[in-house]
Amino acid sequence: MPFEFHIDILDIIFKGMLIGIMASAPMGPVGILCIQRTLNKGRWYGFVTGIGAAISDIIYALITGFGMSFVMDLINNKQNKFWLQIFGSVLLLAFGIYCWKSDPRKKIRVSGNKKGSLLYNGVTAFWVTFFNPLIIFLFIALFAQLTFVIPDHPIEMTVGYLSIIGGALLWWFGLTWLVDTIRGKFDDNGILIINKVIGSVVIIFSLIILFGTVFNLYSIHY
Repeated sequence: MPFEFHIDILDIIFKGMLIGIMASAPMGPVGILCIQRTLNKGRWYGFVTGIGAAISDIIYALITGFGMSFVMDLINNKQNKFWLQIFGSVLLLAFGIYCWKSDPRKKIRVSGNKKGSLLYNGVTAFWVTFFNPLIIFLFIALFAQLTFVIPDHPIEMTVGYLSIIGGALLWWFGLTWLVDTIRGKFDDNGILIINKVIGSVVIIFSLIILFGTVFNLYSIHY
């Protein structure tokens, strides 16, 4: 039994990290802000911007998780779970297509010359992200696809939510490192390229899960 518990923990950590990365990666307003601050103010100003966004994201992740936990009896039904995963896959696919087609360069605004404190940069990024509650739909899609919510397992879920924060911070740390490393070659087109790569990855991931869900049901019935 300890071995099974260990596997469950590793599984929830992997899912949480993946959710954190995928929720943070699209180049929305806070992603643009993070890159701008990294280029204009320095890497750590960009990173604390990501930290502020991650704190906001985990609040919405908790709201989504608690909401889904109340309907787990409905979700645990195999047929309902199948349709929920299909819904999550289609929703994530639509999000990936939107991400790939969108041009985040249109959202770029000239930032001020003052650096401000690290705390100020983190807090402003938190509010930029917090006032975008549509992130809940992305969390619903990811939670449904990955069967992330496990009722009556507070330890595993605590580890899972901490892993979401870890995945988000890993993304922001890697993004600011990349932008800071190639700052001399990085321009607006770099933002567009990153967004298209992210959109492509989300599309491929959602299609893999979608076909996996459909063919798994097919194999069960036949």
